[in-house]
Amino acid sequence: MTNTAHHQKALVTGATGTVGRQVVAELLARGHAVRALTRDPAKAKASLPAVVEVVQGDLTDPDSLIPALEGIAGLHLITFGGEYMAPLETGPRIVELARKAGVRRVTVLHGGDRTPLQDAVMASDLAWTVLMPVEFMANALEWAESVRTEDTVGEPFTDRLSAMVHEADIGAVGAVALTEDGHGGRSYVITGPEVLTLRDKVDAIAAARGKAVELVELTPEEAVGRWRAAGLPQDVIDFLLGVYGNTPPEGRTAVDTVRRITGRPARTFADWAAEHASAFRA
Repeated sequence: MTNTAHHQKALVTGATGTVGRQVVAELLARGHAVRALTRDPAKAKASLPAVVEVVQGDLTDPDSLIPALEGIAGLHLITFGGEYMAPLETGPRIVELARKAGVRRVTVLHGGDRTPLQDAVMASDLAWTVLMPVEFMANALEWAESVRTEDTVGEPFTDRLSAMVHEADIGAVGAVALTEDGHGGRSYVITGPEVLTLRDKVDAIAAARGKAVELVELTPEEAVGRWRAAGLPQDVIDFLLGVYGNTPPEGRTAVDTVRRITGRPARTFADWAAEHASAFRA
Protein backbone atom coordinates (compact mmCIF):
# COMPACT_ATOMS: atom_id res chain seq x y z
CA MET A 1 0.00 0.00 0.00
CA THR A 2 2.65 2.50 -0.99
CA ASN A 3 1.77 6.14 -0.86
CA THR A 4 2.38 7.51 -4.32
CA ALA A 5 3.10 11.12 -5.27
CA HIS A 6 1.70 12.84 -2.29
CA HIS A 7 -0.26 15.80 -3.59
CA GLN A 8 -2.59 14.44 -6.21
CA LYS A 9 -5.71 15.99 -7.63
CA ALA A 10 -8.98 14.06 -7.58
CA LEU A 11 -12.25 14.80 -9.35
CA VAL A 12 -15.28 14.01 -7.20
CA THR A 13 -18.72 13.64 -8.78
CA GLY A 14 -21.79 13.86 -6.54
CA ALA A 15 -19.59 16.04 -4.33
CA THR A 16 -22.47 17.62 -2.40
CA GLY A 17 -24.12 14.25 -1.65
CA THR A 18 -24.01 12.39 1.68
CA VAL A 19 -20.96 10.35 0.64
CA GLY A 20 -19.40 12.71 -1.92
CA ARG A 21 -18.88 15.53 0.56
CA GLN A 22 -17.12 13.05 2.88
CA VAL A 23 -14.82 11.88 0.07
CA VAL A 24 -13.98 15.57 -0.49
CA ALA A 25 -13.33 16.20 3.23
CA GLU A 26 -11.09 13.15 3.58
CA LEU A 27 -9.06 13.94 0.46
CA LEU A 28 -8.48 17.48 1.75
CA ALA A 29 -7.53 16.16 5.20
CA ARG A 30 -4.93 13.94 3.51
CA GLY A 31 -3.40 16.89 1.68
CA HIS A 32 -4.80 16.31 -1.80
CA ALA A 33 -6.34 18.85 -4.14
CA VAL A 34 -10.01 18.37 -5.00
CA ARG A 35 -12.06 19.36 -8.01
CA ALA A 36 -15.83 18.90 -7.66
CA LEU A 37 -18.09 18.26 -10.65
CA THR A 38 -21.58 19.68 -10.30
CA ARG A 39 -24.51 20.75 -12.42
CA ASP A 40 -25.01 23.82 -10.20
CA PRO A 41 -21.64 25.41 -9.31
CA ALA A 42 -23.05 28.36 -7.35
CA LYS A 43 -25.00 26.08 -5.04
CA ALA A 44 -22.08 23.64 -4.66
CA LYS A 45 -19.64 26.45 -3.84
CA ALA A 46 -21.86 27.54 -0.98
CA SER A 47 -21.79 24.08 0.60
CA LEU A 48 -18.19 22.92 -0.01
CA PRO A 49 -14.91 24.11 1.57
CA ALA A 50 -13.47 27.17 -0.19
CA VAL A 51 -10.31 25.30 -1.28
CA VAL A 52 -12.36 22.96 -3.49
CA GLU A 53 -12.26 23.86 -7.19
CA VAL A 54 -15.88 23.65 -8.37
CA VAL A 55 -16.49 22.97 -12.07
CA GLN A 56 -19.66 22.60 -14.08
CA GLY A 57 -20.40 19.28 -15.75
CA ASP A 58 -22.97 16.53 -15.97
CA LEU A 59 -22.40 12.77 -16.05
CA THR A 60 -25.30 12.40 -18.48
CA ASP A 61 -23.26 14.51 -20.93
CA PRO A 62 -19.80 12.90 -20.72
CA ASP A 63 -18.07 15.38 -23.02
CA SER A 64 -18.79 18.07 -20.42
CA LEU A 65 -16.15 16.25 -18.31
CA ILE A 66 -13.29 16.81 -20.75
CA PRO A 67 -12.03 20.06 -19.14
CA ALA A 68 -12.82 18.73 -15.65
CA LEU A 69 -10.60 15.67 -16.15
CA GLU A 70 -7.48 17.65 -17.02
CA GLY A 71 -4.65 16.89 -14.57
CA ILE A 72 -6.76 14.42 -12.57
CA ALA A 73 -5.17 11.30 -11.02
CA GLY A 74 -8.21 9.92 -9.18
CA LEU A 75 -11.90 9.98 -10.16
CA HIS A 76 -14.81 9.29 -7.82
CA LEU A 77 -18.01 8.32 -9.66
CA ILE A 78 -21.62 7.92 -8.73
CA THR A 79 -23.74 5.63 -10.90
CA PHE A 80 -26.91 7.73 -11.07
CA GLY A 81 -27.37 11.13 -12.64
CA GLY A 82 -29.55 13.59 -14.48
CA GLU A 83 -32.63 15.31 -13.23
CA TYR A 84 -34.31 12.11 -12.02
CA MET A 85 -31.16 10.34 -10.81
CA ALA A 86 -31.63 7.45 -13.23
CA PRO A 87 -28.89 4.84 -13.73
CA LEU A 88 -26.26 6.40 -16.00
CA GLU A 89 -25.79 4.86 -19.44
CA THR A 90 -22.71 6.97 -20.22
CA GLY A 91 -20.12 4.71 -18.53
CA PRO A 92 -18.17 3.60 -21.63
CA ARG A 93 -17.60 7.19 -22.78
CA ILE A 94 -16.69 8.36 -19.26
CA VAL A 95 -14.13 5.53 -19.02
CA GLU A 96 -12.72 6.41 -22.45
CA LEU A 97 -12.32 10.07 -21.48
CA ALA A 98 -10.78 9.19 -18.11
CA ARG A 99 -8.18 6.95 -19.79
CA LYS A 100 -7.41 9.62 -22.37
CA ALA A 101 -6.92 12.19 -19.60
CA GLY A 102 -4.46 9.92 -17.77
CA VAL A 103 -6.68 9.15 -14.77
CA ARG A 104 -5.07 6.33 -12.78
CA ARG A 105 -7.62 5.33 -10.18
CA VAL A 106 -11.40 5.30 -10.10
CA THR A 107 -13.80 4.69 -7.21
CA VAL A 108 -17.45 3.88 -7.86
CA LEU A 109 -20.12 4.31 -5.20
CA HIS A 110 -22.27 1.19 -5.54
CA GLY A 111 -25.90 2.22 -5.80
CA GLY A 112 -27.56 -0.95 -4.49
CA ASP A 113 -27.73 -2.77 -7.82
CA ARG A 114 -25.17 -3.33 -10.54
CA THR A 115 -25.51 -0.44 -12.99
CA PRO A 116 -24.26 0.13 -16.55
CA LEU A 117 -21.69 2.69 -15.36
CA GLN A 118 -20.29 0.34 -12.73
CA ASP A 119 -20.10 -2.46 -15.32
CA ALA A 120 -18.21 -0.18 -17.73
CA VAL A 121 -15.67 0.81 -15.07
CA MET A 122 -15.16 -2.80 -13.94
CA ALA A 123 -14.61 -3.90 -17.55
CA SER A 124 -11.88 -1.26 -18.03
CA ASP A 125 -8.14 -1.48 -17.34
CA LEU A 126 -8.29 1.44 -14.89
CA ALA A 127 -7.41 0.72 -11.25
CA TRP A 128 -11.04 0.67 -10.09
CA THR A 129 -12.44 0.16 -6.61
CA VAL A 130 -16.15 -0.35 -5.89
CA LEU A 131 -17.34 1.12 -2.58
CA MET A 132 -20.26 -0.94 -1.23
CA PRO A 133 -21.52 0.70 1.96
CA VAL A 134 -24.37 -0.77 3.99
CA GLU A 135 -27.04 1.46 5.60
CA PHE A 136 -25.79 5.02 6.21
CA MET A 137 -25.91 6.33 9.78
CA ALA A 138 -27.20 9.56 8.20
CA ASN A 139 -30.49 7.74 7.47
CA ALA A 140 -31.32 8.25 11.16
CA LEU A 141 -31.87 11.94 10.35
CA GLU A 142 -35.24 10.79 8.98
CA TRP A 143 -36.28 10.47 12.63
CA ALA A 144 -35.20 13.97 13.61
CA GLU A 145 -38.60 15.60 13.32
CA SER A 146 -40.55 12.97 15.26
CA VAL A 147 -37.84 12.89 17.95
CA ARG A 148 -37.85 16.70 18.26
CA THR A 149 -41.62 17.08 18.29
CA GLU A 150 -42.89 13.85 19.93
CA ASP A 151 -39.85 12.17 21.54
CA THR A 152 -40.66 9.06 19.50
CA VAL A 153 -39.33 6.95 16.63
CA GLY A 154 -41.97 4.91 14.78
CA GLU A 155 -40.63 2.04 12.66
CA PRO A 156 -41.69 -1.40 11.43
CA PHE A 157 -39.64 -4.58 12.06
CA THR A 158 -38.09 -3.22 15.26
CA ASP A 159 -35.98 -6.35 15.83
CA ARG A 160 -34.07 -5.88 12.57
CA LEU A 161 -30.28 -5.61 12.73
CA SER A 162 -27.95 -3.20 10.93
CA ALA A 163 -24.16 -2.84 10.70
CA MET A 164 -24.75 0.77 9.63
CA VAL A 165 -21.74 2.82 8.61
CA HIS A 166 -20.71 6.42 9.31
CA GLU A 167 -20.65 8.26 5.99
CA ALA A 168 -17.26 9.77 6.89
CA ASP A 169 -15.81 6.24 6.94
CA ILE A 170 -17.11 5.61 3.41
CA GLY A 171 -15.34 8.83 2.41
CA ALA A 172 -12.15 7.69 4.16
CA VAL A 173 -12.03 4.34 2.36
CA GLY A 174 -12.74 6.12 -0.93
CA ALA A 175 -9.97 8.68 -0.38
CA VAL A 176 -7.39 5.94 0.28
CA ALA A 177 -8.46 4.00 -2.83
CA LEU A 178 -8.23 7.20 -4.92
CA THR A 179 -4.71 8.11 -3.81
CA GLU A 180 -2.84 4.90 -2.91
CA ASP A 181 -1.88 1.79 -4.84
CA GLY A 182 -3.13 -1.69 -4.00
CA HIS A 183 -6.88 -1.20 -4.26
CA GLY A 184 -7.43 -1.75 -7.99
CA GLY A 185 -9.91 -4.47 -8.95
CA ARG A 186 -11.40 -4.62 -5.43
CA SER A 187 -14.96 -4.30 -4.19
CA TYR A 188 -15.13 -3.22 -0.55
CA VAL A 189 -18.18 -3.81 1.64
CA ILE A 190 -18.02 -0.97 4.17
CA THR A 191 -19.78 -1.27 7.55
CA GLY A 192 -19.67 0.24 11.00
CA PRO A 193 -17.89 -1.53 13.88
CA GLU A 194 -20.98 -3.11 15.45
CA VAL A 195 -24.34 -4.67 14.66
CA LEU A 196 -27.18 -2.60 16.09
CA THR A 197 -30.85 -3.12 16.84
CA LEU A 198 -33.30 -0.27 16.38
CA ARG A 199 -33.44 -0.02 20.17
CA ASP A 200 -29.63 0.46 20.25
CA LYS A 201 -29.90 3.30 17.72
CA VAL A 202 -32.76 5.02 19.53
CA ASP A 203 -30.94 4.71 22.88
CA ALA A 204 -27.81 6.27 21.34
CA ILE A 205 -29.84 9.22 20.07
CA ALA A 206 -31.51 9.61 23.47
CA ALA A 207 -28.09 9.61 25.19
CA ALA A 208 -26.73 12.18 22.74
CA ARG A 209 -29.67 14.56 23.09
CA GLY A 210 -29.97 14.05 26.84
CA LYS A 211 -33.64 13.06 26.75
CA ALA A 212 -35.48 9.75 26.41
CA VAL A 213 -36.89 8.61 23.07
CA GLU A 214 -39.69 6.06 22.80
CA LEU A 215 -39.49 3.38 20.09
CA VAL A 216 -42.95 2.71 18.65
CA GLU A 217 -43.39 -0.44 16.56
CA LEU A 218 -45.47 0.15 13.42
CA THR A 219 -47.15 -2.60 11.45
CA PRO A 220 -45.83 -2.88 7.89
CA GLU A 221 -49.17 -1.40 6.72
CA GLU A 222 -48.78 1.62 9.01
CA ALA A 223 -45.23 2.12 7.78
CA VAL A 224 -46.33 1.98 4.14
CA GLY A 225 -49.03 4.57 4.86
CA ARG A 226 -46.47 6.84 6.47
CA TRP A 227 -43.97 6.45 3.60
CA ARG A 228 -46.68 7.13 1.02
CA ALA A 229 -47.72 10.26 2.90
CA ALA A 230 -44.06 11.35 2.84
CA GLY A 231 -44.13 11.04 -0.95
CA LEU A 232 -41.88 7.99 -1.35
CA PRO A 233 -42.35 6.23 -4.70
CA GLN A 234 -43.63 2.64 -4.72
CA ASP A 235 -40.30 1.10 -5.77
CA VAL A 236 -38.59 2.72 -2.76
CA ILE A 237 -41.37 1.52 -0.45
CA ASP A 238 -41.01 -2.03 -1.81
CA PHE A 239 -37.24 -1.83 -1.33
CA LEU A 240 -37.61 -0.66 2.29
CA LEU A 241 -40.11 -3.39 3.12
CA GLY A 242 -37.72 -5.98 1.70
CA VAL A 243 -34.53 -4.71 3.28
CA TYR A 244 -36.10 -4.00 6.70
CA GLY A 245 -38.24 -7.13 6.78
CA ASN A 246 -35.44 -9.40 5.63
CA THR A 247 -32.08 -7.61 5.89
CA PRO A 248 -29.46 -9.34 3.74
CA PRO A 249 -26.50 -10.82 5.67
CA GLU A 250 -24.04 -8.17 4.44
CA GLY A 251 -26.30 -5.45 5.88
CA ARG A 252 -26.18 -6.99 9.37
CA THR A 253 -22.61 -8.29 9.54
CA ALA A 254 -19.82 -5.99 10.71
CA VAL A 255 -16.58 -6.31 8.70
CA ASP A 256 -13.22 -4.63 9.35
CA THR A 257 -12.81 -2.87 5.98
CA VAL A 258 -12.50 0.61 7.52
CA ARG A 259 -9.70 -0.41 9.89
CA ARG A 260 -7.94 -2.46 7.20
CA ILE A 261 -7.95 0.26 4.56
CA THR A 262 -7.62 3.44 6.64
CA GLY A 263 -5.65 2.14 9.63
CA ARG A 264 -8.16 3.44 12.14
CA PRO A 265 -11.29 1.94 13.68
CA ALA A 266 -14.70 2.58 12.17
CA ARG A 267 -16.74 5.29 13.88
CA THR A 268 -19.62 4.12 16.08
CA PHE A 269 -23.25 5.17 15.91
CA ALA A 270 -22.78 6.78 19.33
CA ASP A 271 -20.09 8.97 17.70
CA TRP A 272 -22.48 9.87 14.89
CA ALA A 273 -25.36 10.61 17.30
CA ALA A 274 -23.12 12.91 19.37
CA GLU A 275 -22.10 14.82 16.22
CA HIS A 276 -25.75 15.26 15.18
CA ALA A 277 -27.34 15.68 18.63
CA SER A 278 -28.67 19.16 17.82
CA ALA A 279 -30.83 17.75 15.01
CA PHE A 280 -32.75 15.72 17.60
CA ARG A 281 -33.26 18.47 20.20
CA ALA A 282 -36.38 20.60 20.21
